[in-house]
Amino acid sequence: MVLLMPFGVSGGYVSVTLAFLLSRAGMHTAAVAAVVSLSVWPQTWKMIWAPLVDTLLNARQWYVIGALSTGLTVLALGLVSATRNITVLLTLLVVISSVASTMVSMSSELFMAHGIEDERKGAISGWSQAGNLGGAGIGGGLGLYLAQRVAAPWEAAAAVGLLCIACIAGLLWVDEPERGPRRRRYVESLADVARDVWALVRSRLGLLAFVLMVLPIGSGGASGVWSAIAGEWRAGADIVALVTGVLSGIASLVGAVLAGFLCDRMDRWIAYCVFGAALAGVAVAMALLPRTPEIFSVCTLAYALVLGACYAGYSAVVLEAIGKGAAATKFNLLSAASNVPIAAMTDIDGVFHDRYGTNAMLYSEAAVALLAITGFAALARATQPRRLAGAA
Repeated sequence: MVLLMPFGVSGGYVSVTLAFLLSRAGMHTAAVAAVVSLSVWPQTWKMIWAPLVDTLLNARQWYVIGALSTGLTVLALGLVSATRNITVLLTLLVVISSVASTMVSMSSELFMAHGIEDERKGAISGWSQAGNLGGAGIGGGLGLYLAQRVAAPWEAAAAVGLLCIACIAGLLWVDEPERGPRRRRYVESLADVARDVWALVRSRLGLLAFVLMVLPIGSGGASGVWSAIAGEWRAGADIVALVTGVLSGIASLVGAVLAGFLCDRMDRWIAYCVFGAALAGVAVAMALLPRTPEIFSVCTLAYALVLGACYAGYSAVVLEAIGKGAAATKFNLLSAASNVPIAAMTDIDGVFHDRYGTNAMLYSEAAVALLAITGFAALARATQPRRLAGAA
């Protein structure tokens, strides 16, 4: 959990705290959105440089580079946050911070894939997602809280950045993962990574993992529109801010940790589908129940709790599928695929809401998820190895 926090901090600080500071400085909303998007793009291409983490240095060294760079760039962003326009320096810092955070996640994934026994990978998945969600809360919630109360923006950024750097202390409690022997020629090391990735892609487990990642199961598209539709439940600004902000973050964190332990006590693939079905159930319940502020609060918190469980289930499935070789590359390849349904469901929810209303949006999200689960179950059954006749 501690090791993954800087990864969450980087995205949370840019999307919440920095966006607020830039808006207060007079930057137009479109420009602020462009800055935030700059922090997202490196996360969609990170599998390109993941082989470097698999083949150069070691996990501890990569983590120190990532956490230190993330902390320092957050501090630097606090120093330049008074600008009214997008500058080259601001652009570079946002991109560098995002790239640095990928080094944090990739090195942490090496610790998870190589240093943890298989029967505990569910719990590790839950705690890692708790760190990601908690880090986002620190970078966004704590960063914004401090930014509104200190004399200069860099002071809030310094506090958040130092927390990122302090997470390096977490390395004291983990062992350096044992990886395969280094090749004499670097191109041979890259060839080993390519073989490991190809072995994943052509295996049944790899096929099922890729399919599961691109299916809209547990995507959580509705969470992006709570603020826009809260008025239908007569939920005021204070309720929306509290429920969809701090409380939802806590609920997601709790859901991730609890789901992680469940993933070690049942089939992780089934667990992920169960969490996705539960999220669909919350959406249906929200459409059926009375529209009151209390129902809005309960349902959105339940949605956040189950969404956190879906995050943990996703990590558990990926860790089980990738094995140990070229772990950073394979993990981030599947991670990139998992972003597809998240973006798609957000768009689909928006279209259904505007054309057919809120209930149609909630029902359609649930229906798509249940159809995806059914389709995946059929694929898993169809690809099961056949037993020989007469076998016990």
